[in-house]
Amino acid sequence: MCTGDGASYQLERGSATDKGVARYEMRWKVNLTARPLILPLVLAGVLALSGVAVAAGGKVYTVANYPVEATAKDAVAAKEKAHADGQQAALGALLKRLVPVTAYNRLDHLKSVRAANFIDGVAVRSETNSRTQYIASLDFSFQPDAVRDLLHREGVPFVEEQAPRMVLVPVTAEGAEGAVRYSAASGPWAQVWKGLDLDNTLTPLRIEPLLPVIHQDAVVAALNGDDAVERILTGEYKADFVLLAVAEVDKAGGTLNVTLAGIDPAGLVSWRRAYRIADGDVGYAMELAAVVTQGVLEGRWKVAKAEEGQGGGGGFAGGGGEVHRAVEFSSLGEWNDLRGQILDMPGIDDVRIGAVSARSAEVSVRYPGGAQGLAAAFAQRGLVLSDGGGFWTLRSGY
Repeated sequence: MCTGDGASYQLERGSATDKGVARYEMRWKVNLTARPLILPLVLAGVLALSGVAVAAGGKVYTVANYPVEATAKDAVAAKEKAHADGQQAALGALLKRLVPVTAYNRLDHLKSVRAANFIDGVAVRSETNSRTQYIASLDFSFQPDAVRDLLHREGVPFVEEQAPRMVLVPVTAEGAEGAVRYSAASGPWAQVWKGLDLDNTLTPLRIEPLLPVIHQDAVVAALNGDDAVERILTGEYKADFVLLAVAEVDKAGGTLNVTLAGIDPAGLVSWRRAYRIADGDVGYAMELAAVVTQGVLEGRWKVAKAEEGQGGGGGFAGGGGEVHRAVEFSSLGEWNDLRGQILDMPGIDDVRIGAVSARSAEVSVRYPGGAQGLAAAFAQRGLVLSDGGGFWTLRSGY
Protein backbone atom coordinates (compact mmCIF):
# COMPACT_ATOMS: atom_id res chain seq x y z
CA MET A 1 0.00 0.00 0.00
CA CYS A 2 1.37 3.40 -0.95
CA THR A 3 0.31 6.96 -0.44
CA GLY A 4 1.19 9.90 -2.61
CA ASP A 5 0.23 13.51 -3.05
CA GLY A 6 -3.50 13.27 -2.99
CA ALA A 7 -3.53 9.58 -3.82
CA SER A 8 -3.05 6.26 -2.16
CA TYR A 9 -2.73 3.05 -4.01
CA GLN A 10 -2.22 -0.66 -3.86
CA LEU A 11 -0.93 -2.91 -6.62
CA GLU A 12 -1.07 -6.65 -6.82
CA ARG A 13 0.72 -8.56 -9.53
CA GLY A 14 -0.60 -11.76 -11.01
CA SER A 15 1.29 -14.69 -12.40
CA ALA A 16 4.63 -13.75 -13.90
CA THR A 17 3.90 -16.15 -16.73
CA ASP A 18 0.53 -14.64 -17.53
CA LYS A 19 0.95 -10.92 -18.19
CA GLY A 20 -2.72 -10.59 -19.13
CA VAL A 21 -3.74 -11.73 -15.68
CA ALA A 22 -1.10 -9.58 -14.05
CA ARG A 23 -2.28 -6.47 -15.87
CA TYR A 24 -5.94 -7.12 -15.00
CA GLU A 25 -5.23 -7.66 -11.31
CA MET A 26 -3.19 -4.47 -11.24
CA ARG A 27 -6.00 -2.41 -12.65
CA TRP A 28 -8.42 -4.02 -10.25
CA LYS A 29 -6.44 -3.02 -7.19
CA VAL A 30 -5.89 0.29 -8.77
CA ASN A 31 -9.32 1.60 -8.72
CA LEU A 32 -10.55 -0.19 -5.68
CA THR A 33 -8.13 1.04 -3.08
CA ALA A 34 -7.42 4.55 -3.97
CA ARG A 35 -8.60 7.93 -4.68
CA PRO A 36 -9.65 7.16 -7.67
CA LEU A 37 -5.58 4.25 -9.14
CA ILE A 38 -3.02 2.59 -11.15
CA LEU A 39 -3.67 3.38 -9.36
CA PRO A 40 -4.52 4.79 -5.89
CA LEU A 41 -4.15 3.06 -6.89
CA VAL A 42 -5.74 3.94 -7.97
CA LEU A 43 -6.84 7.10 -9.21
CA ALA A 44 -10.48 7.36 -8.72
CA GLY A 45 -11.43 6.73 -12.25
CA VAL A 46 -9.63 5.58 -15.23
CA LEU A 47 -11.65 6.74 -18.18
CA ALA A 48 -13.52 9.91 -18.89
CA LEU A 49 -17.05 9.94 -17.57
CA SER A 50 -19.69 9.18 -20.16
CA GLY A 51 -23.39 8.61 -20.00
CA VAL A 52 -23.76 10.04 -16.49
CA ALA A 53 -25.36 13.39 -15.83
CA VAL A 54 -23.37 15.35 -13.27
CA ALA A 55 -24.59 18.58 -11.75
CA ALA A 56 -22.37 21.60 -12.08
CA GLY A 57 -19.79 21.59 -9.32
CA GLY A 58 -20.38 17.92 -8.58
CA LYS A 59 -18.10 16.41 -11.17
CA VAL A 60 -15.36 15.49 -8.70
CA TYR A 61 -17.95 13.51 -6.73
CA THR A 62 -18.11 10.87 -9.47
CA VAL A 63 -15.71 7.92 -9.46
CA ALA A 64 -15.77 6.66 -13.02
CA ASN A 65 -15.01 3.33 -14.69
CA TYR A 66 -14.51 1.61 -11.36
CA PRO A 67 -13.84 -2.15 -11.63
CA VAL A 68 -15.76 -4.48 -9.34
CA GLU A 69 -15.79 -8.23 -8.98
CA ALA A 70 -17.37 -10.78 -6.65
CA THR A 71 -18.08 -14.47 -6.34
CA ALA A 72 -21.07 -15.88 -4.47
CA LYS A 73 -23.49 -18.81 -4.42
CA ASP A 74 -25.31 -17.52 -7.53
CA ALA A 75 -25.10 -14.73 -10.11
CA VAL A 76 -27.62 -12.48 -8.35
CA ALA A 77 -25.81 -12.66 -5.01
CA ALA A 78 -22.45 -12.08 -6.74
CA LYS A 79 -23.78 -8.93 -8.43
CA GLU A 80 -25.22 -7.56 -5.21
CA LYS A 81 -21.96 -8.17 -3.38
CA ALA A 82 -19.87 -6.58 -6.15
CA HIS A 83 -22.03 -3.45 -6.19
CA ALA A 84 -22.03 -3.12 -2.40
CA ASP A 85 -18.30 -3.67 -2.01
CA GLY A 86 -17.57 -1.48 -5.00
CA GLN A 87 -19.51 1.53 -3.79
CA GLN A 88 -17.87 1.23 -0.38
CA ALA A 89 -14.40 1.20 -1.94
CA ALA A 90 -15.34 3.99 -4.35
CA LEU A 91 -16.40 6.22 -1.44
CA GLY A 92 -12.98 5.67 0.11
CA ALA A 93 -11.38 6.58 -3.19
CA LEU A 94 -13.48 9.74 -3.41
CA LEU A 95 -12.53 10.86 0.10
CA LYS A 96 -8.85 10.43 -0.69
CA ARG A 97 -9.38 12.43 -3.86
CA LEU A 98 -10.81 15.36 -1.92
CA VAL A 99 -8.75 15.29 1.28
CA PRO A 100 -5.08 16.43 1.43
CA VAL A 101 -2.67 13.56 2.08
CA THR A 102 -1.57 15.25 5.30
CA ALA A 103 -5.10 14.75 6.64
CA TYR A 104 -5.52 11.12 5.55
CA ASN A 105 -5.14 10.00 9.16
CA ARG A 106 -8.43 11.75 9.91
CA LEU A 107 -10.20 9.42 7.50
CA ASP A 108 -9.45 6.32 9.56
CA HIS A 109 -12.56 6.70 11.72
CA LEU A 110 -14.74 7.15 8.60
CA LYS A 111 -14.10 3.64 7.31
CA SER A 112 -17.28 2.43 8.99
CA VAL A 113 -19.45 4.99 7.16
CA ARG A 114 -21.96 3.24 4.86
CA ALA A 115 -21.47 4.31 1.26
CA ALA A 116 -25.09 3.46 0.51
CA ASN A 117 -26.10 6.54 2.49
CA PHE A 118 -24.13 8.79 0.12
CA ILE A 119 -24.62 7.17 -3.28
CA ASP A 120 -26.49 9.22 -5.87
CA GLY A 121 -26.43 6.84 -8.81
CA VAL A 122 -24.63 3.96 -10.49
CA ALA A 123 -24.10 3.55 -14.22
CA VAL A 124 -22.90 0.30 -15.78
CA ARG A 125 -20.20 0.63 -18.42
CA SER A 126 -19.69 -3.08 -18.94
CA GLU A 127 -20.48 -6.29 -17.10
CA THR A 128 -20.07 -10.03 -17.45
CA ASN A 129 -21.20 -12.86 -15.23
CA SER A 130 -21.23 -16.61 -14.81
CA ARG A 131 -23.31 -18.75 -12.48
CA THR A 132 -21.29 -17.64 -9.45
CA GLN A 133 -19.16 -14.65 -10.55
CA TYR A 134 -19.84 -11.04 -11.52
CA ILE A 135 -17.34 -8.63 -13.09
CA ALA A 136 -18.14 -5.07 -14.16
CA SER A 137 -16.91 -1.50 -14.64
CA LEU A 138 -19.20 1.01 -12.95
CA ASP A 139 -19.54 4.76 -12.55
CA PHE A 140 -20.42 5.69 -8.96
CA SER A 141 -21.90 9.15 -8.40
CA PHE A 142 -22.09 10.41 -4.81
CA GLN A 143 -24.28 13.13 -3.33
CA PRO A 144 -22.05 16.24 -3.05
CA ASP A 145 -24.01 17.83 -0.20
CA ALA A 146 -24.04 14.64 1.85
CA VAL A 147 -20.29 14.11 1.45
CA ARG A 148 -19.58 17.76 2.26
CA ASP A 149 -21.70 17.55 5.38
CA LEU A 150 -19.85 14.43 6.51
CA LEU A 151 -16.44 16.05 6.13
CA HIS A 152 -17.53 19.30 7.76
CA ARG A 153 -19.08 17.43 10.64
CA GLU A 154 -15.94 15.40 11.22
CA GLY A 155 -13.65 18.42 10.85
CA VAL A 156 -11.79 16.97 7.86
CA PRO A 157 -10.32 19.53 5.42
CA PHE A 158 -11.08 18.96 1.75
CA VAL A 159 -10.84 20.57 -1.68
CA GLU A 160 -13.58 20.14 -4.26
CA GLU A 161 -12.78 22.94 -6.71
CA GLN A 162 -11.24 21.65 -9.92
CA ALA A 163 -8.09 23.23 -11.25
CA PRO A 164 -8.09 24.80 -14.71
CA ARG A 165 -7.55 22.12 -17.35
CA MET A 166 -3.89 21.52 -18.11
CA VAL A 167 -2.14 20.14 -21.17
CA LEU A 168 0.06 17.13 -20.50
CA VAL A 169 2.51 16.01 -23.15
CA PRO A 170 3.84 12.42 -22.86
CA VAL A 171 7.45 12.26 -24.08
CA THR A 172 9.92 9.40 -24.33
CA ALA A 173 13.67 9.74 -23.91
CA GLU A 174 16.12 7.36 -25.60
CA GLY A 175 19.88 7.25 -25.97
CA ALA A 176 22.98 7.38 -23.83
CA GLU A 177 23.75 10.21 -21.43
CA GLY A 178 24.82 13.26 -23.37
CA ALA A 179 23.05 12.04 -26.51
CA VAL A 180 19.48 11.62 -25.35
CA ARG A 181 16.75 12.17 -27.90
CA TYR A 182 13.25 13.24 -26.88
CA SER A 183 10.26 12.34 -29.02
CA ALA A 184 6.47 12.20 -28.90
CA ALA A 185 5.42 9.17 -26.88
CA SER A 186 3.75 6.28 -28.63
CA GLY A 187 2.75 2.88 -27.34
CA PRO A 188 2.23 2.29 -23.59
CA TRP A 189 3.42 5.68 -22.30
CA ALA A 190 0.93 7.49 -24.52
CA GLN A 191 -1.90 5.04 -23.90
CA VAL A 192 -1.72 4.93 -20.10
CA TRP A 193 -2.45 8.64 -19.89
CA LYS A 194 -5.49 8.34 -22.13
CA GLY A 195 -6.71 5.55 -19.86
CA LEU A 196 -6.88 7.72 -16.72
CA ASP A 197 -9.93 9.65 -15.57
CA LEU A 198 -9.01 12.99 -17.07
CA ASP A 199 -12.29 14.79 -16.39
CA ASN A 200 -13.46 14.03 -12.84
CA THR A 201 -10.06 14.42 -11.22
CA LEU A 202 -9.29 17.60 -9.27
CA THR A 203 -6.71 18.40 -11.96
CA PRO A 204 -8.32 17.84 -15.39
CA LEU A 205 -5.90 17.05 -18.19
CA ARG A 206 -5.84 17.29 -21.95
CA ILE A 207 -3.33 14.89 -23.48
CA GLU A 208 -1.45 16.25 -26.49
CA PRO A 209 1.49 14.91 -28.53
CA LEU A 210 4.87 16.61 -28.59
CA LEU A 211 4.65 19.13 -31.42
CA PRO A 212 7.38 19.18 -34.11
CA VAL A 213 7.99 22.86 -33.35
CA ILE A 214 9.10 21.96 -29.80
CA HIS A 215 12.79 21.32 -30.41
CA GLN A 216 15.16 19.17 -28.38
CA ASP A 217 16.79 22.15 -26.67
CA ALA A 218 13.38 23.36 -25.48
CA VAL A 219 12.64 19.99 -23.86
CA VAL A 220 16.05 19.96 -22.19
CA ALA A 221 15.56 23.50 -20.93
CA ALA A 222 12.15 22.61 -19.49
CA LEU A 223 13.62 19.58 -17.71
CA ASN A 224 16.33 21.82 -16.28
CA GLY A 225 13.72 24.15 -14.79
CA ASP A 226 14.11 27.05 -17.23
CA ASP A 227 10.84 28.95 -16.78
CA ALA A 228 11.47 30.93 -19.97
CA VAL A 229 10.55 27.80 -21.95
CA GLU A 230 7.04 27.97 -20.53
CA ARG A 231 6.24 30.87 -22.84
CA ILE A 232 7.07 28.64 -25.80
CA LEU A 233 5.04 25.69 -24.52
CA THR A 234 1.98 27.67 -23.48
CA GLY A 235 2.06 29.60 -26.73
CA GLU A 236 2.30 26.55 -28.99
CA TYR A 237 -0.37 24.59 -27.12
CA LYS A 238 -2.57 27.67 -26.58
CA ALA A 239 -2.99 26.79 -22.91
CA ASP A 240 -2.09 28.49 -19.64
CA PHE A 241 -0.59 25.36 -18.12
CA VAL A 242 1.57 22.83 -19.97
CA LEU A 243 3.51 19.89 -18.54
CA LEU A 244 5.98 17.50 -20.10
CA ALA A 245 5.88 13.95 -18.71
CA VAL A 246 9.13 12.34 -19.85
CA ALA A 247 9.66 8.59 -19.52
CA GLU A 248 13.06 6.94 -19.93
CA VAL A 249 13.60 3.19 -19.63
CA ASP A 250 16.89 2.24 -17.98
CA LYS A 251 17.23 -1.38 -19.09
CA ALA A 252 20.55 -1.87 -17.34
CA GLY A 253 19.24 -0.55 -14.05
CA GLY A 254 15.81 -2.12 -14.43
CA THR A 255 14.00 1.14 -13.75
CA LEU A 256 11.62 3.54 -15.44
CA ASN A 257 12.68 7.13 -14.82
CA VAL A 258 9.92 9.71 -15.08
CA THR A 259 10.32 13.48 -15.02
CA LEU A 260 7.44 15.94 -14.79
CA ALA A 261 8.37 19.47 -15.84
CA GLY A 262 6.45 22.59 -16.74
CA ILE A 263 3.86 24.70 -14.98
CA ASP A 264 0.55 23.87 -13.32
CA PRO A 265 -1.85 26.13 -11.39
CA ALA A 266 0.30 25.65 -8.26
CA GLY A 267 3.45 26.96 -9.98
CA LEU A 268 6.55 25.60 -11.68
CA VAL A 269 6.97 21.83 -11.55
CA SER A 270 10.25 19.92 -11.48
CA TRP A 271 9.67 16.40 -10.19
CA ARG A 272 11.51 13.14 -10.79
CA ARG A 273 10.90 9.60 -9.69
CA ALA A 274 12.21 6.12 -10.53
CA TYR A 275 10.02 3.00 -10.71
CA ARG A 276 11.32 -0.54 -10.60
CA ILE A 277 10.47 -2.60 -13.68
CA ALA A 278 9.40 -5.92 -12.21
CA ASP A 279 9.68 -9.02 -14.40
CA GLY A 280 10.49 -6.82 -17.38
CA ASP A 281 6.93 -5.46 -17.48
CA VAL A 282 7.54 -1.89 -18.64
CA GLY A 283 3.86 -1.29 -19.32
CA TYR A 284 2.97 -2.07 -15.72
CA ALA A 285 5.61 0.37 -14.46
CA MET A 286 4.29 3.05 -16.82
CA GLU A 287 0.73 2.62 -15.59
CA LEU A 288 1.92 3.03 -12.01
CA ALA A 289 4.00 6.07 -12.95
CA ALA A 290 1.11 7.79 -14.72
CA VAL A 291 -1.25 7.38 -11.81
CA VAL A 292 1.30 8.50 -9.24
CA THR A 293 2.13 11.52 -11.38
CA GLN A 294 -1.53 12.46 -11.64
CA GLY A 295 -1.71 12.06 -7.88
CA VAL A 296 1.18 14.50 -7.50
CA LEU A 297 -0.70 17.08 -9.56
CA GLU A 298 -3.82 16.62 -7.46
CA GLY A 299 -1.77 16.91 -4.29
CA ARG A 300 -0.10 20.13 -5.44
CA TRP A 301 -3.50 21.62 -6.27
CA LYS A 302 -4.95 20.68 -2.89
CA VAL A 303 -1.98 22.22 -1.11
CA ALA A 304 -2.27 25.39 -3.20
CA LYS A 305 -5.98 25.73 -2.43
CA ALA A 306 -5.41 25.06 1.27
CA GLU A 307 -2.71 27.74 1.44
CA GLU A 308 -4.93 30.14 -0.48
CA GLY A 309 -7.59 29.67 2.16
CA GLN A 310 -5.04 30.26 4.91
CA GLY A 311 -3.76 33.47 3.37
CA GLY A 312 -0.75 31.97 1.62
CA GLY A 313 2.28 29.90 2.43
CA GLY A 314 5.39 28.50 0.81
CA GLY A 315 5.73 25.23 -1.03
CA PHE A 316 4.36 22.28 0.90
CA ALA A 317 4.52 24.01 4.25
CA GLY A 318 0.95 24.08 5.46
CA GLY A 319 -0.54 25.74 8.49
CA GLY A 320 0.90 24.67 11.81
CA GLY A 321 4.34 23.91 10.38
CA GLU A 322 3.39 20.83 8.37
CA VAL A 323 5.87 19.95 5.62
CA HIS A 324 5.30 17.43 2.84
CA ARG A 325 8.23 16.41 0.67
CA ALA A 326 10.00 13.76 -1.37
CA VAL A 327 13.17 12.18 -0.03
CA GLU A 328 15.64 11.15 -2.75
CA PHE A 329 18.31 8.48 -2.28
CA SER A 330 20.51 6.16 -4.31
CA SER A 331 20.36 3.01 -2.21
CA LEU A 332 18.48 1.31 0.60
CA GLY A 333 21.35 2.13 2.95
CA GLU A 334 21.12 5.83 2.14
CA TRP A 335 17.33 5.77 2.64
CA ASN A 336 17.75 4.15 6.05
CA ASP A 337 20.28 6.82 7.00
CA LEU A 338 18.05 9.68 5.81
CA ARG A 339 15.02 8.20 7.53
CA GLY A 340 17.01 7.94 10.77
CA GLN A 341 18.08 11.57 10.56
CA ILE A 342 14.48 12.65 9.94
CA LEU A 343 13.24 10.72 12.96
CA ASP A 344 16.09 12.01 15.16
CA MET A 345 15.78 15.68 14.16
CA PRO A 346 14.87 17.73 17.27
CA GLY A 347 11.49 19.42 16.89
CA ILE A 348 10.14 17.09 14.21
CA ASP A 349 6.82 15.50 15.09
CA ASP A 350 4.03 13.47 13.47
CA VAL A 351 6.25 11.73 10.89
CA ARG A 352 4.26 9.93 8.17
CA ILE A 353 6.00 7.93 5.47
CA GLY A 354 4.03 7.26 2.29
CA ALA A 355 5.08 5.68 -0.99
CA VAL A 356 8.65 4.33 -1.11
CA SER A 357 10.18 3.45 -4.48
CA ALA A 358 13.69 2.38 -5.47
CA ARG A 359 14.92 5.97 -5.45
CA SER A 360 12.51 8.13 -3.47
CA ALA A 361 10.02 8.23 -0.62
CA GLU A 362 7.16 10.54 0.27
CA VAL A 363 7.31 11.89 3.82
CA SER A 364 5.32 14.46 5.74
CA VAL A 365 6.33 15.87 9.13
CA ARG A 366 5.33 18.67 11.47
CA TYR A 367 8.03 21.21 12.35
CA PRO A 368 7.65 24.49 14.28
CA GLY A 369 9.54 26.52 11.69
CA GLY A 370 7.78 25.08 8.64
CA ALA A 371 9.69 24.17 5.49
CA GLN A 372 12.13 27.09 5.64
CA GLY A 373 13.06 26.41 9.25
CA LEU A 374 13.42 22.70 8.55
CA ALA A 375 15.66 23.43 5.55
CA ALA A 376 18.01 25.40 7.80
CA ALA A 377 18.03 22.63 10.40
CA PHE A 378 18.78 19.95 7.80
CA ALA A 379 21.56 22.08 6.29
CA GLN A 380 23.44 21.86 9.58
CA ARG A 381 23.47 18.10 9.10
CA GLY A 382 24.69 18.20 5.52
CA LEU A 383 21.23 17.61 4.03
CA VAL A 384 19.54 19.75 1.40
CA LEU A 385 15.80 20.51 1.54
CA SER A 386 14.94 22.43 -1.60
CA ASP A 387 11.78 23.78 -3.18
CA GLY A 388 11.52 22.52 -6.76
CA GLY A 389 8.70 24.73 -7.94
CA GLY A 390 6.32 23.98 -5.11
CA PHE A 391 7.50 20.46 -4.35
CA TRP A 392 10.00 20.08 -1.50
CA THR A 393 12.79 17.56 -1.97
CA LEU A 394 15.24 16.27 0.65
CA ARG A 395 18.57 14.72 -0.36
CA SER A 396 22.08 14.27 0.93
CA GLY A 397 24.31 17.28 0.36
CA TYR A 398 27.41 15.14 -0.18
